[in-house]
Amino acid sequence: MNFWDVFGQMLVILTAIAAGFIASHLGFLSEDTDQRLSKTVLNITNPCMILGAVATGSALPETSVILRILLVALVFYAVEFAAVLALPHLVGGTPAQKGVWRFVLAFPNVGFIGYPVAVALFGQDALFYAVVLTIPFNLLSFTLGPLMLGGGLRFSWKQFLTPCIVASVLSLIVALTHTQIPGQIGEMLNMVGDVTVPLALMLVGSELAKLPLREMLGGPRVWAIVIIRLLALPVLFSGVLLLLMDLPEMLYGVAVSQMAMPVAVTGTLMCATYGGDQRSMAQVTFLTTVMSIITIPILAVMLL
Repeated sequence: MNFWDVFGQMLVILTAIAAGFIASHLGFLSEDTDQRLSKTVLNITNPCMILGAVATGSALPETSVILRILLVALVFYAVEFAAVLALPHLVGGTPAQKGVWRFVLAFPNVGFIGYPVAVALFGQDALFYAVVLTIPFNLLSFTLGPLMLGGGLRFSWKQFLTPCIVASVLSLIVALTHTQIPGQIGEMLNMVGDVTVPLALMLVGSELAKLPLREMLGGPRVWAIVIIRLLALPVLFSGVLLLLMDLPEMLYGVAVSQMAMPVAVTGTLMCATYGGDQRSMAQVTFLTTVMSIITIPILAVMLL
């Protein structure tokens, strides 16, 4: 696995965050603009990206292959939610901060950053594996995510009917039933969905621009969560997979690389929407994204 190829991909991703940071300082993005764009991403562009990933007009793998990927996803989230239950109380902090720690441990950026990294590491054929692994992420993050960040009083069963949840369920149905969607519809969805990644990353940069430089670097609790997210969980997950399952090289590699991703940028969007600790989330998002420029290539060489 080539360290510098992965390193270059991570620099491209960091550029989008830097663009949002600069746009905020120039006055192009404001708090009100960020909230409006967050709602646009969560309700329009991200659902289109989720559906567009399976609405390509091309043949999908056999159902047995899809079910095996979903089994890997089950192990993936079993490891993460074990960490969610065990670690936030040890790290400590305010109730709002602990909500951020739970989200960070539960939801890596398997979509926005995970897709391009999977393709960079394993080629275009790896994209479908990453997409199927992302389906449970979409179902869980957009239901449990608001509960973690906003608390039980902000939770509503209507969250199960959000556009991202509906798109995730539809994408799973399309994949399992091998429903052939015309390629032109897939192109339409991808046209809108393709703006999700740069917009979301720019919103992260805009949120970071509101913090003094010293606060962007966080404190000991933030760094503890960063180390667990980027290093401890991928190593643990790799060991569990090798112990429990005999997987094809590509599936194993994609799964482990997705576990090594920084925290999902949707956490920043959800904090703005559901009243979470935006400062702590911005700090962890910044640090995990910046540090992943180094940790992902290192893990790729060591584990893959």
